[in-house]
Amino acid sequence: MKLTVRNVLGYLLSNVFLFSGMVSIKRNKILHSSCIIPLYFHNPSKSFFLSCIQWLKKNGFSFISTNELLAISKGELDFPMGAVLITLDDGWRNNKENVVPIANEFKVPITIFASTAPIEKGDAYWWSYIKVANSKNIINTTVPALKRINNEERNVILAQVRGRLILSPEALSVDDLKEINTSSYVTFGSHTVNHPILTRCTSKESLYEITESKKKLQVILENTNVDCFSYPNGDFSDREIIHLKNAGYKIAFTTKPSLITNNNISNRYSLPRYGMLEDASFTENICRMTGIWFDNYLLYKNK
Repeated sequence: MKLTVRNVLGYLLSNVFLFSGMVSIKRNKILHSSCIIPLYFHNPSKSFFLSCIQWLKKNGFSFISTNELLAISKGELDFPMGAVLITLDDGWRNNKENVVPIANEFKVPITIFASTAPIEKGDAYWWSYIKVANSKNIINTTVPALKRINNEERNVILAQVRGRLILSPEALSVDDLKEINTSSYVTFGSHTVNHPILTRCTSKESLYEITESKKKLQVILENTNVDCFSYPNGDFSDREIIHLKNAGYKIAFTTKPSLITNNNISNRYSLPRYGMLEDASFTENICRMTGIWFDNYLLYKNK
């Protein structure tokens, strides 16, 4: 855990939730209810990801895949009690060593939502360029600020920054995807081509990001069907849902924190997920896994 004011406060608050019995009450409720805990990670360490899987298993949770979730949403499978869905966003290179072997060892299905441009180019993610450029005083803007402007403006700034920096690859490689795709427990979904904020894109840009990422992944994965999608930053509109349906996607995930229940599973293109925070304390992440963190920490902002 990084010793920041935010993380120390998170550690203290999560311990209140844990030792007051609130976590146990919520855990038991989930285990005896028709609901699914949808979790998403980004770039977890091996020890962190292993700890999460072990805690979930020790506490009686089972695991389902995105394909099983789709079948449940169609009524083809019974709604489970106390199930967990594991997803990862971006397609970080470290996922290959830190996540995939654990998924295989513990027979836990996972879905990795990959952005194709960093994979094909062997590049770093765009926000890494901005963070480094900011630290070197090359630019005077931030990642949150760039998420709020239109995509064309963001790309102009990124082009200027990329022209002055060389960063190491951060994404899985094409060969990594092909190798990982042989696992019985790992599937891939789309996370766009360039990881823009889709609501800041024009309709043409949004359509390209949604349709081309699917095509590119299916070529890399040798015609393995890609029918799951995750919205970058969790942002979407009705326009994106239309593009997804027309492109042949069957299910899509936001970053809205909630359990998946009978009340919301029919909204297949706006499914919720609980975000895991890799640099926070494990007690905070226990509270995140059970949802108690999002139920009670009203000052929390979902990023």
